[in-house]
Amino acid sequence: MDSRYLPVLPALFLCTCVLAQTDWPAKPLRLVIPVAPGGGTDYLGRMLAQKMAENLGQAVLVDNRSGAGGSIGALTVARAAPDGYTLLLGYTASHGINPALSKLPYDPAADFTQVSLIASAPNVLVIHPSIPAKSVQELIVFAKGRKEPLRYASAGIGSAPHMSGEMFNSLSGTNFVHVPYKGNGPALNDVLGGHVDLIFAALPAALQHGKTGRLRMLAVTGLRRASQVPDLPTVHESGLKGFNTDQWYGVLLPPKATPALLARMHREVLSVVKSQDFVEKAQGQGFDVIGSSPEQFRAHIVAEVAKWKRLVAEVGIKAE
Repeated sequence: MDSRYLPVLPALFLCTCVLAQTDWPAKPLRLVIPVAPGGGTDYLGRMLAQKMAENLGQAVLVDNRSGAGGSIGALTVARAAPDGYTLLLGYTASHGINPALSKLPYDPAADFTQVSLIASAPNVLVIHPSIPAKSVQELIVFAKGRKEPLRYASAGIGSAPHMSGEMFNSLSGTNFVHVPYKGNGPALNDVLGGHVDLIFAALPAALQHGKTGRLRMLAVTGLRRASQVPDLPTVHESGLKGFNTDQWYGVLLPPKATPALLARMHREVLSVVKSQDFVEKAQGQGFDVIGSSPEQFRAHIVAEVAKWKRLVAEVGIKAE
């Protein structure tokens, strides 16, 4: 763990803190989920809260603090007391994309105590079936042969679907036009209606439409194939080397949590995410369960911010 997280304390006070934590948790915990209720991120967080409550014998109350791409909820936890009673479900936007897009009132790595990555979920490139493409390469050829550019929908500037589209344009030489919406639901609905040509949608949201043929799934956006659709290739293996826009999720504490508290929280989180019930339910919703060390999670955040900063600088994306 980074030494910046550890305060210099008198020995007596340190001892008092350790003793005080022996009865943790003595009251309900609060899990801040930095998105509105509903949707995959909220579902995952509520699953985590329920299982932790069962294991700890204390309620884990969900606090949805949506807004600014997860930044409002993240800031709430960055400013909370490091006593083990406030947790954050951080994700791609709050700790990867947003810090790369604009100056935030928190540092995504230094202003939190990382506990563990818990899951990832690929987006999937889906097109309206009126487009005569059955693969990523066919889509690229079709797009470059048109006079009018194809249009892709997203949940807004800086969202994972938006950044996926910009990365696709950058690596393929296409010129898809971005059409932002206020949320993933309206964006996906307009692709279903044929008003927009394509979207990089969350796999759980797109899976059923792909199975019924209302949308055509071309590829998943991570570096590995998704267990739910093993026959679907990745964009990376389809010719756009290095394409990787997986959504990811992890548990964080406020800064300066003690090593003892971090170790206990890490143990509790891993016991949940590695349980058979959690894994089965998560996979059923399109998530791949991870589980990592705090050090691995911190390194992941640093690498993600750097990746998105490169794309933002290259493409010239401006925050809303």
